[in-house]
Formats: sequence, C-alpha cells, structure tokens
Amino acid sequence: MRGALFALLGIAAGCGDNHPAREDDGPGDDAGTRCRAVRGTTVSLRRVAAGCSDADAPASPGCIDGPAMLVTSPPGDDRQFIIEQVGRLRILEHERLRPAPFLDIVETADPPLVAVSELGLLGLAFHPQYATNGTFFVYYTSPNPADPQNPYFDLVMRYSTSIDPYQADPASGVIVLAIPDFAGNHNGGMIEFGPDGYLYIGTGDGGNAYDPHRTGQDPDALLGKILRIDVDHPLPGKQYGIPADNPFAAGGGAPEVFISGVRNPWRFAFDRKTSDLWIADVGQDAIEELDVLRAGEQRGKNLGWSMYEGSTCLHPPCDPAVVTMPPHERTHASGWCSIIGGQVYRGSCYPDLEGKYFFTDFCAHGLSTAELRTDGTLDVVDLPGTYPKEPASIHDDSAGELYLTTTRGSVYHLEAGP
Repeated sequence: MRGALFALLGIAAGCGDNHPAREDDGPGDDAGTRCRAVRGTTVSLRRVAAGCSDADAPASPGCIDGPAMLVTSPPGDDRQFIIEQVGRLRILEHERLRPAPFLDIVETADPPLVAVSELGLLGLAFHPQYATNGTFFVYYTSPNPADPQNPYFDLVMRYSTSIDPYQADPASGVIVLAIPDFAGNHNGGMIEFGPDGYLYIGTGDGGNAYDPHRTGQDPDALLGKILRIDVDHPLPGKQYGIPADNPFAAGGGAPEVFISGVRNPWRFAFDRKTSDLWIADVGQDAIEELDVLRAGEQRGKNLGWSMYEGSTCLHPPCDPAVVTMPPHERTHASGWCSIIGGQVYRGSCYPDLEGKYFFTDFCAHGLSTAELRTDGTLDVVDLPGTYPKEPASIHDDSAGELYLTTTRGSVYHLEAGP
C-alpha cells in the first residue's frame, strides 16, 4: 500500500440512519450483535466511532487516535476491537468507545514498535478458542538496527488477556515470527485464522517499487506471500508449527509459504460460509486486483506478482500457465490507486446483502460489491452514493456485521435499507 494511504486528508461523513434496533449484551455473549432484520439493498455507512483528527470528534479519549486499521472481534464476543496504527487496541461496546485501551504498546512494545507512513500496528487476530485461552495475535513493524540491509522487522506477536476481559497484559508479548524487511512500505499486515484453525499472514513484497528483490516469485522468501502456520503445535525451538499440507512442508521453499505472488495483500478475508478466500492486492502503477480462491483450491497458488501486475506481464518472461489470474481488475487510469478489501456479508441485520463481498479503494473511495459466479467470474456492482474518503479496511465482527475504517480514525457500520 502506498504511503499516500496514510496521508491525513479530509473525510466525508457517512450517511444513513436506518440502523436496526439492538439488544445490549455483555462481553462474551455468543449471540454477537442482536438486531431485527431490515430488508433492502440501499447501502449507507453510519459512524459509530470518530477519529480524533475529525473536526467534530469528541475530546480524547472518546476518539480514535490516528489511522484506524481494522475492526474485528473474538469469536462469539459482542464487542468490536479497533486497531490504532500508533500501537493501541480499543474496544467499541454497544457503539460506545471505552476510554481505556485494551492493549497499549505505543511505548512498551518489546521489540519496540515504529508507526509512521505504512509502518505500525497493522493486524489483529483472536485465537479461535479465545474465550477459554485468552490468546490473541498482532502484527506490527519494528526497527532492526543490527542489519542496515534490512532496517525493519515485520513481527507476529502473541499476547494474552488479563483477568480483566477489558485489559490485555502488555508484558505477555512473545515473538511468534520475525521477518527481516528491507523497506518501510508494502508490509502486508493482515492476519486471520482460517476455517482450518491455522493462522494466515499476509506479508507484502518488502517494499520500494517493482519488487526489486523479486520476493514475490522466490519460494524461499517469506515476503510477497500469504503464510500459514500452526500456533497450537509449535516445533522445537519455535513458537509455531508447519501444517503438513503446506506446499513446501517437505522442502522446495520456505515451509511457511501457502500462497505466493502477492505485492501487498493489505486486506484478505475468508468467507465464513463458504471458506472462499478473497484477497485485495494493491498494485504498482497501473492495476489494482481482486483475487478469489475457492475453498480447497488455495494451497500453493501463485497470484503472479511481480511476473505480472494484474494480468499484464511486468517482468518477462511471463508464464500464464503457472499463475492464477485475477477475476477482477481496476486501472489507475479509472481513478483507483490502492484497493481496500473487503469481506463477504454474512450478518443477520441486512438479509438482502447476504453473500455480497464489499470492497473500496483509497483514492476512488466509492463502495463496490462482488459476487462469485459458479464459473469463477465475478458480478461486480459499483454502488451509488457518497462514502467516506481515505478508507483503510472493511471487515466483520463476530456476528458478521461489516465495519469500514478510515485513516482519520473514524469507524462506520455498514447498513442497508429500502
């Protein structure tokens, strides 16, 4: 993702006030967001948390400090957790932002956290058994002063909650995976547990431009990939194990690699109903791409970067036989610059949105939907209306409801009506 993604510009207010009635439940209730179904496909966004840089934001701590990277939830938990790029996790409960952070590692992270431009706290994933083990994982960038050739680390860290369900233990951090990184951009950062219980990690190609180290097509490089690890069965001397069916588990490449050929898979997500994997991969100078890999057809796929940018040959010789081409592309000539994924709606509040994947773009900042046809093509619709500028992500909570975040810190609930 380009540094421009985090440039703090103006933001348009979301519209719509047709949100469904809700019942308030405490943390850990397995029903998630309770609502009465609202029919209709007219989509709007309603702000549920404001960024501190918004002109009408309440005084801190009643606002989000800096870019809001993502909203997610532990399984069966009726709360939304918001990633602040600066190094905090905040809790939104019943549409009220709790003043105290769930986790604050701005000053205390070990290794230290650096948050500027595309660096910072970028990803969060709760263990599938979080309700009983209190374990969650974050992805952040750290300086690496010992290696001038790789001045950063991309880190996956494991943390634990405290006895207080509203407070994690900042001293519990353990390095799960540390990847040396030679530049400050294209850091990936998305982490998510798949339906198989393994942790998936999007790394990006390492940065600069045009994949200078060709990491995307290097099977031994952890950069330019989506990795897959087993955090519950670690190997001796490691904090994780290797799933036996990973493409290179027995050799031929880095055993952590699951999917190759990505530039910056800033946000990816599994469809919670079908287990299809949707990947929004940020392009270079010309093409933004949306990839969809069906359940059972994900292992070992090569999405082409940097042999290809989208479906266009970039670094010949190019071999289309080894590449899975994207079913949907947008060009920079059309106003797109950094595609922002993206999740399939599987909530219960807006049944007419069922099965629609929502995505956007940092520059175009419209809202689009896609549905996967049986032949593997996509039915894509650009929605009418005005939507917030500078989007950072679209993701769901434990109930399948979707939230859009922005680099000015605002969080919006995606809603629909007649």
